[in-house]
Amino acid sequence: MAEFSRIFKGIVGIISLLLFAVFEIVRAILLIFVPASYEPVKTVAGEIVLVTGAGSGLGRQLAIRLAKKQAKVVIWDINVKGLEETHKMIKDVGGIVHSYKCDLTNREEIYQVAEKVKKDVGDVTILVNNAGVVSGYFVLDTPDHLIQRTFDVNSLALFWTAKAFMPKMIENNRGHVVTIASMAGQMACPKLCDYSASKYAAYGFDEGLRLDLEAKGITGVKTTVICPMFIAQTGMFDDVVTRSRRLSVDEVADRTILGILREDIVVMIPTSLRLTFWLKWLVPWSVVSKLMIGLVPDAVPKPGSHMKY
Repeated sequence: MAEFSRIFKGIVGIISLLLFAVFEIVRAILLIFVPASYEPVKTVAGEIVLVTGAGSGLGRQLAIRLAKKQAKVVIWDINVKGLEETHKMIKDVGGIVHSYKCDLTNREEIYQVAEKVKKDVGDVTILVNNAGVVSGYFVLDTPDHLIQRTFDVNSLALFWTAKAFMPKMIENNRGHVVTIASMAGQMACPKLCDYSASKYAAYGFDEGLRLDLEAKGITGVKTTVICPMFIAQTGMFDDVVTRSRRLSVDEVADRTILGILREDIVVMIPTSLRLTFWLKWLVPWSVVSKLMIGLVPDAVPKPGSHMKY
């Protein structure tokens, strides 16, 4: 009898999951045809938003846009000069901004600066983990300390900032964690082995964090992962040799802000690149290899020249 009950419950569980899956798939298909202007968006006015790597590039543009939307912006970077420039730009548009120098390779410094932010500004409600770094060598030519640095900034820092700011979000059942990953975290490229691996980890971090929250029944804390293709004007991939279109900083910043306001789960930029995710599992590896090497003949023509965040 007990065995029959176990099997029965298993069958009911499978049927329930299938019905739920069909409902969600149909809903997702219908939402494709809903104009973006009709989709619900939230406001960030009055929110305390922390953006890491805000001293230049995408982080700077995200911070400025969020400030224009009346968020209280906290900016972190290791580059003091860039930090000061971003601070001034935000002030010039009438925004509220607090800036802090922080080395994201140093876990204890992250925790210390986080405590200072809580004391000076308040509890962060939207955390944007934007900072990133690239080495730009074939893996066997990459010095050990650069591999370590890549993972410290692109992957491990995500855990330390989350542990610093999420407890209050969870306590209040209100918050949003945004992870800037990369399409390189979906499909790797030559010369980007450590970078791609760290961005795969970033994507996995977001997915695992979201599952942790759902398993605990925490519905008010959202997560969003952003996966853009190569972005021009950030200092990381300005001279990349690629047959794909390079994205502008403004384009990625605008789409990221929309993703935050709509609380999207995954944002791939451009959207058409979603197809590559499925292609990877549907065709032989020889095809994937030929595609990626042909699409990106040289991701970093000047190795070691873009190691910043």
